[in-house]
Amino acid sequence: MQLAAAKARFSEVVQTAMLGDTVVVTKENQPVVRITAIKPAKRVPGTGKGIRMSPDFDAPLPDFSDHM
Repeated sequence: MQLAAAKARFSEVVQTAMLGDTVVVTKENQPVVRITAIKPAKRVPGTGKGIRMSPDFDAPLPDFSDHM
């Protein structure tokens, strides 16, 4: 996509990138910019294996007994 067209249709370019496509912007028939969406880090199931909580994890803290 030529720079002038990308500039005129910027919202459309961003939407295209957000849908997973890469948009390459050219100037004088030379690629100058690649627009891609930023993907958030995905949580991977099973990465917390081996993590254990103390049996009294949710027990009231002694310092707060006066407030309960």
